[in-house]
Amino acid sequence: MRFTGFGEDLPLFFEGLEADNSKAYWADHKAVYEAQVRGPMEALLADLAPDFGEAKVFRPYRDVRFSHDKSPYKTHTGAHTHGRRGGTGSLYVQVSADGLMVAGGCWTMERDQLARYRAAVLDDGTGRALSRVVASLGADGWEPGAHDALTRAPRGVDPDHPRIDLLRLKGMGLYREHDVEPWLFTSRARDVVADAWRSLAPLNRWLDRHVGPHVPDATDRDEARRR
Repeated sequence: MRFTGFGEDLPLFFEGLEADNSKAYWADHKAVYEAQVRGPMEALLADLAPDFGEAKVFRPYRDVRFSHDKSPYKTHTGAHTHGRRGGTGSLYVQVSADGLMVAGGCWTMERDQLARYRAAVLDDGTGRALSRVVASLGADGWEPGAHDALTRAPRGVDPDHPRIDLLRLKGMGLYREHDVEPWLFTSRARDVVADAWRSLAPLNRWLDRHVGPHVPDATDRDEARRR
């Protein structure tokens, strides 16, 4: 099935779920979710797969095991891909009552990834390259994600370092939001996502080259055994 847009009842579905996040509401409106949210999302991802790789739609259920908020359902539907070659940086798309959001990068880094990230940011050549990428995307409306950032400089780093804002981050990602507009319900939404994901290529290339995938070590194995 080709993507022709999200269903026009998508905003109302999510507004209702925000107001009544219950199993009863979900059961009564599941058909709307399948036909106007998940189905179109899967069609969108299938259309984008030749250029961006296979993507995964996240489950609609919240993990409430360690949360004070026991609401069972997410009030958005998101999907992500690591690209055709499975890079470090990811690409993300989300729909909700607020509209459409696109994002990318490496939002949470493991210990070894964070060490490589900081070393690359500290280096004048690679660090300035990342600053230019972030500044260029920022000028085009991209915003830094709500990363878990340090309140102070990392240990051993000059708090007056010119790239201290980047060095304090524990993840590197950017996002851009679009309000609910008529194009969300047409095939043009595919072009909006594709153009956004293409513009994130410089960021993800930097992450692939200078951060790379997590490499488990003895500490990871010890923690796994303790669990």
